[in-house]
Amino acid sequence: MRIGLVSDTHNLVRPETLDALRGVDHIIHAGDICKHDVLDALASLAPLTVVRGNNDVAEDVAHLPEHVRIELGGITFHVVHDIADVPRKLDGIDVVVTGHSHKPLIEQRGAVLFVNPGSAGPRRFKLPISLAWLEIDEGRIDARIVQLVT
Repeated sequence: MRIGLVSDTHNLVRPETLDALRGVDHIIHAGDICKHDVLDALASLAPLTVVRGNNDVAEDVAHLPEHVRIELGGITFHVVHDIADVPRKLDGIDVVVTGHSHKPLIEQRGAVLFVNPGSAGPRRFKLPISLAWLEIDEGRIDARIVQLVT
């Protein structure tokens, strides 16, 4: 199972983002969507799980949940926009997906894999434009950052 992880699109759906996500089995968006049109574009590619970010104040996205727990391919995910809002106890969680910082990160912390796909939206400072892929195969998780724009 391939899962596309995206965050901080800030109302920008790049063609490179759509191309990179074609063929994934599920998409997780870790917040800062800004307008619902972004979700419509992503949902046309695969089932979508999404959380609200600090910039998601528009009426069409303000109702989104702050945290989501979801199981995909036998792996349990906790999705939240800001890593500061990750609960201390992560019992039963295999992967934490965050955004907010715009900095891509893949880091194993004990039994939990932390992934921040970076930002697929407007460039911030000199940070890369990126997303992440997660491959799940028989309980094994392989995470990879995909740089979209150089």
